[in-house]
Amino acid sequence: MTNRHGDFIWYELLTSDVDAAQDFYSAVVGWTFKASDQPDMDYRLFSMAGSEVGGLMPLTKEMTDGGARPCWLGYIGVDDVDAAVADIKASGGAAHMEPWDIPGVGRMALVADPQGALFYVMKGSVEGGESSSFAATEPMPGHCAWNELATEDPDGAKTFYAEQFGWQKDGDMDMGPMGKYEFLKVGDDRGFMLGAVMPKMAEQPVSMWTYYFRVPDIDKAVETIKAKIGQIVQEPIEIPGGDFSLVAMDPQGAIFALVGART
Repeated sequence: MTNRHGDFIWYELLTSDVDAAQDFYSAVVGWTFKASDQPDMDYRLFSMAGSEVGGLMPLTKEMTDGGARPCWLGYIGVDDVDAAVADIKASGGAAHMEPWDIPGVGRMALVADPQGALFYVMKGSVEGGESSSFAATEPMPGHCAWNELATEDPDGAKTFYAEQFGWQKDGDMDMGPMGKYEFLKVGDDRGFMLGAVMPKMAEQPVSMWTYYFRVPDIDKAVETIKAKIGQIVQEPIEIPGGDFSLVAMDPQGAIFALVGART
């Protein structure tokens, strides 16, 4: 499936210990890692069954001095990075890293929505690129299955992402005192679900995206997370369709999520 403006096309882990993170996620999700051969940068590519999903890189001293901590970030594909950044700023968002080019890879920028949730916008160097990092139309182990935004202003966030990327609300689920869990789909003829937006919980320090990666066995993943000194933030819960999802923290402190069957 050729990617379009507004599709999630890549996922990236920034961490304080790349070797430990590689060992952890290899065991938990089953990813295979390799060097990207980028000059002057330890950037590692991770894949599942030969299909690339994302990248892993160390936090620099400059990043940590600026307050950065281990985290997962998603890349949203756009037709024009500079125009997208200008529109994001005009809509109340911010650019944390202005557009820059990586030869042979593409042009990108690190931005935030008006509530402060971070993400990248990117245009790849190859026209008509095709990424399966987000498994939009069928389950793919090791690939992202769901993109979830927890925000202090769900209505404002929905308006922002609709204006920037054409995303549309497609139903919701009442979570009682926690508010509504509102489903999002792409706003074109493909019509697939990409994730959801929900109110940020009081204990969450900032608005943020959480990415759910698919595993074959959710209970085995729990055992491996614990054995590898990760933490379970939310135990597996059943979700529509019969799968189970969990939220966890890796040993370096990055929040991630998994979805999978209970066998």
